Amino acid sequence: MLITVGLACVTALSAAAVSGAAAPAGASTTGATRAAVTYAPLDRPGPALTVPGAKLAASLHCHGNLAKGTLEPVLLNPATGVTPKQNYSWNYERAFDAQHRAWCSVTMPYDTLGNITTAGQYLVHAIRTMHARAGRRIAVLGHSQGGMSMRWALRFWPGTRAMVDDVIGMAGSNHGTTVALPCHAGVTRCVPADWQQVAGSKFLAALNSRAETFSGISYTEIFTHTDEVVQPNDTDADSSSALHTGHGTIANVSTQDVCPTDVDEHLLIGTVDPTAYALVMDALDHRGPAKASRVDTAKVCSELYQPGVDPTDAKRDIALLEGAPGLAAVSTPDVNLVGAPEVPREPGLPHFVFAS
Repeated sequence: MLITVGLACVTALSAAAVSGAAAPAGASTTGATRAAVTYAPLDRPGPALTVPGAKLAASLHCHGNLAKGTLEPVLLNPATGVTPKQNYSWNYERAFDAQHRAWCSVTMPYDTLGNITTAGQYLVHAIRTMHARAGRRIAVLGHSQGGMSMRWALRFWPGTRAMVDDVIGMAGSNHGTTVALPCHAGVTRCVPADWQQVAGSKFLAALNSRAETFSGISYTEIFTHTDEVVQPNDTDADSSSALHTGHGTIANVSTQDVCPTDVDEHLLIGTVDPTAYALVMDALDHRGPAKASRVDTAKVCSELYQPGVDPTDAKRDIALLEGAPGLAAVSTPDVNLVGAPEVPREPGLPHFVFAS
């Protein structure tokens, strides 16, 4: 099944990139020396949001009383090419409702196909709004691009870090991808989110500059060795979804670490996979990130679907997700059903990501 919903693939970060200096996207590491790019200090306050307030407010949909109860509220962040309804309404939203856990979802322009730096502003607004309404720290849960993009808000708006307790990514595109993107195949125009999730992009270099994680936040990065979109994720050692730098508490775990025979791939890991769900819930229900050792493998590894998924409708719901209009602009760039802009190269970065 070739699904290009969101993306990820490891590109080794050089020591210069981690410290804040990196070569621009597309730069060769051999031959001529290129001028280093220096990124913003980690503690520099984020800029004012430029997206109109009415659009930001309309993008956030919440269910349940955020300030009530003991369960940590969750912000659901969708994958590339889909809406939160397509990604989560038939799985995680149902499961959270059954738990009486409050949640919100954020809808991005162009079904998350547009510029991810703009999507980052929607996430900043969502985190701030949820935190204010809840009066406590929240969790952010995302699939594919949605498992990565919340980190843009945390990197460049440091005030949001004290508002987030858990970052949970399912097949997160933390270091880009080298496969399954039309931008790799000589296509002259792609939607911005495709360009930005190509391994080695300027966007990803800025995202991962200086530190990937931040103190006080627990990071659970869940991936699968059978991912056909997020690659390389076929081993634990070089997982593209994994995080390594910074002072956050990190758990990088594959579904096969828990259930060795789990074969659910990129789409399924963020929608129906019971192993991923068990890790998500372990992260939400305990201090710190998820621990594979706490999962009841005898129970979880024998299940077909996670809670919230109706087994009688599962095939239909998966087919509807696969047929989402936004995905056409990802897997087939000449069929753009959501009006996302198509550009000949990766968009430039906003000025605030740089040191000067």
